[in-house]
Amino acid sequence: MPSLRNYDLFISHAWRYNEAYYRLVNLLDTAPYFQYRNYSVPTHDPLVDPDSRISETALANSLDRQIRPVQCVLVIAGMYAAHRFWIDKEITFAQMYNKPIVGLIPWGQERIPMSVQVAAREMVGWNTDSIVGAIRRCAL
Repeated sequence: MPSLRNYDLFISHAWRYNEAYYRLVNLLDTAPYFQYRNYSVPTHDPLVDPDSRISETALANSLDRQIRPVQCVLVIAGMYAAHRFWIDKEITFAQMYNKPIVGLIPWGQERIPMSVQVAAREMVGWNTDSIVGAIRRCAL
């Protein structure tokens, strides 16, 4: 069994389409022998009012502050088409800070965005052992 450590993670997500995010958080929360800190900002605890007209720069700066300290970035490939601009920003920040990216392939997903495939150190299916194993292998 791998030694226990806390993993600092950023999970890419969209507030308006957050079902996959919460399923992933639940999966990680219930994974045996796995501890992590979530540096993402979910809809129930936003940095800003999601209904406000926050500037693109302000939101990008917030993402930068969230990604900078983490050991690994998780990108759910199934959300890419609807949220390409922000997911590309998150990937750019991760690359800028040399943070490993793990791409997650949701159940039934057949097409995976090329930019996620290229950026990811590893692409894994949607199950606990695969995701936790990839985090353990890839995290700084």
